[in-house]
Parts: sequence; structure tokens; C-alpha cells
Amino acid sequence: MVEPGPQRGWFVFGFRGVAEPPAAGAQRVEPEPGGIRVVRPAWSYTGLVTGRGRLVLRGLLAGPLPGRCRDLLPSESHVLLRRGAALEAWARGAGLCGGPAWRRRLHPGETAGPLPLAPGGYVTPRPPFLHPLPLPARKLVLGHEHAALLGPAGTVYTWGSSRHGQLGHGGLEPVSEPRLVEALHGVPMGDVAAGGWHSVSVSEGGDLYAWGWNESGQLALPCKALAEKRPPAAASVSQHEEPGAGEAELKLVSPKAAPGAEAGDFISIQAFPALLDLPEGSEVSKVSCGSRHTAAVTRTGELYTWGWGKYGQLGHSDTASSDQPRQVGYFPANGLSVEDVVCGPWNTYICAVEK
Repeated sequence: MVEPGPQRGWFVFGFRGVAEPPAAGAQRVEPEPGGIRVVRPAWSYTGLVTGRGRLVLRGLLAGPLPGRCRDLLPSESHVLLRRGAALEAWARGAGLCGGPAWRRRLHPGETAGPLPLAPGGYVTPRPPFLHPLPLPARKLVLGHEHAALLGPAGTVYTWGSSRHGQLGHGGLEPVSEPRLVEALHGVPMGDVAAGGWHSVSVSEGGDLYAWGWNESGQLALPCKALAEKRPPAAASVSQHEEPGAGEAELKLVSPKAAPGAEAGDFISIQAFPALLDLPEGSEVSKVSCGSRHTAAVTRTGELYTWGWGKYGQLGHSDTASSDQPRQVGYFPANGLSVEDVVCGPWNTYICAVEK
């Protein structure tokens, strides 16, 4: 008799989609036949691919599609699929019907990593769908206005808008082609993530680096807006002038600057990667970014979150934002070890297994 293995499942904190009623705390994602293999949240819905190749769009009406789906990349205008032997972009419209708006057949022998990587380049879920890529990649992630690439040797390249320092090159100028993040050069990276306007990477040794916009504490660096909301005894007065509407306060910090060195040293933009420390010196295995929040899984199966919390996406049973990493207590309290995390713009999906 074969003993049953530990039970594995997906959970979600925060915004569930426009078609689903709001709910407090964690919600278990209903199991799908064959299990859930891919989770990809968009702004107003979430796309799932099951172990049997079925496409599920939570919060969005979708007609059945023939053939097995292997991966997807959702946006508010299109859903880009790797389905069968082709890449396809389907207009979101009235529920994925009428045929794809764009299609590229994959030839035998063509291989690529998870979307948005594609043979000969990378794809985006908005026109133009296919883009050239001048260098090889292990992983590529898309932020709201920028992209980050993890190279085969653990190097990180970024390009796109840098008006919030999300490229990590030390300035706010846009970059049109992939450019090496020199501050990380020489430290092999094992993972990279892109948020709305910030970026995070994890070294092969488990160290965590973050850069970009810190408006909601998503970099786990001291945030002025959050300090001003704390009780007067806990808040410090910054010596910086308040940025004007639509502007961001620029503060450049050493790539190895430790957070919280000075109580009044608030960070609005971190234009270089900053080395972060999780509580108890935890080593990170995986990381993901939402619009303005960040989540990290440790090598021992704990989940830490920080940043914007308006929809409960941090998983702390409240809607408070935080500029310090906090362990999500739901999983150890229920005898679960976290294996994976995928942040949507306003939510967080977690894969956990019984201990």
C-alpha cells in the first residue's frame, strides 16, 4: 500500500477579482483536476493552467479553448497563451472567442523558458506581441514599465523606464536595450522579480536585493509616508522637503546600505540595489513582486511580505502597509510549509504543503 504524500495547495490573500466577493484572510484556491501548474495574476483577474493543460480564468468569462495550454501571460487587453505548438494572443473582450488576434507557430526544436521568454525573443500581452532579445536568458520578468532578465551566469539586466529607479543603474534615465546591473555584477543571482515600479533579486546564496520605488515600503526600506501614519512617538521628522504632486524624492544609497540606519533617513527612490536582511538571517529561495508589495519565501518554508497592504495582500489579517518584512503567520499556524509565491498587482498567491 502506498502511503499518501503531503497535501499541497494554493492560497490567495488580497483582491480576488471583480467577479468574486471580497473575503478577509486567506482563501484556498479550489483544486483543479490534475492540480494547478501555473498561476498568473493580472489586475482584475487571474489565469491558471492545470496539470492537464486546462486554462482557467478566475474573474473573467472564458469559452473553452481546444488543445492543451502550457503557459499564459495575462493583461487587461489580451491573454497570451503558449498552447499546443504555437504562441497565441487572444483579445480579452467578451471571453476569448472568435480566434486569436496574433499567432506564431513554434517549429520543432524551438525551446524557451517560461513566458514571457519565447523562441527568438520575448512576448508581451499587448501589441506588438513579439520583441527581439539580443542575449540569452534563464528568466525574464515584466514590470509595469520595465523588464528584468536573469542571464545564464546569474547576471541581471534591466531596461525600460527608470523614472522610479527600477532599473538599478543609479539614475532615472530610460534604457531601450538590456543593460547590465553593474552593482550586482560578481554576485551570481538565482532569481529576479519585477513589480509595478520596483525590482528584487535573490543571490544563489540566499541574499535579497531590492531597488526602485519605495512609496509604500515595498523595498523594506524606511518609508516616509508610513512613518507619518504611525503614532507620533514612533515617527521621526524627515529633514527632506515633501515632493510635489507626481514627483518622487530621489535618494541614492550605497548598494550594500542597511535599512533603518538612521530613523529619519527615509527612502523614496532607491536607484541602486540595496542588500536587505530578513529577520533571523533567513535565506531566501524565491521572491515575487506586486504593484507595490513584495513577498519572499525562505529556504525553510516561511513567507515574509512587506509594502502596500490596502487589499490584505500581505496576509497579516489587516490592510496595513509595512516597510519591514513580517512573517505571515497563517501557514505555520496551520502546519504548512510555503514552497512558492506569485504576487499579482493587488494580491498574493501561495503554494504550500503540509509539514
